Amino acid sequence: MKKQWKTLVICIAIPLAVGVVSALLTRGGMQTFAELNKPALSPPGWLFPVVWTILYVLMGIASYLVVTSKKPNGAALITYGLQLVFNFFWSIIFFNMQAYLFAFIWLVILWFLILKTTVKFFKIDETAGILMIPYLLWVTFAGYLNLSIYLLNRS
Repeated sequence: MKKQWKTLVICIAIPLAVGVVSALLTRGGMQTFAELNKPALSPPGWLFPVVWTILYVLMGIASYLVVTSKKPNGAALITYGLQLVFNFFWSIIFFNMQAYLFAFIWLVILWFLILKTTVKFFKIDETAGILMIPYLLWVTFAGYLNLSIYLLNRS
């Protein structure tokens, strides 16, 4: 059982680490973000780290269920890792580079990778797939915000 707890902690720590490092690298871009024209449904800034922390924990638990399943999971975990890479770089593209259109295109690719991961996880462990759905929904909403910010702030 001890080994399972260690695996769970590692699985949760991986997406959290992606989020923390990305946040540290992009914190300078938050001032610029605060000054942007935003769409009507834009949530307050404090909500983003709360939601992302919850989503990273859910991702970690989902990956744990897949890692510890008895079913073949290599392709699912590769797709999961790839979407984490895209997740990490989106923040840099959006906040640091302020390349809002490119960030939106990057986010669309991320969305499809999350969908693919969710489907693969669901086939291995139904709960793991369900745990990925809030992430997919939030990134859908992030796509709306990203595209709206691009349209409202282009010169």
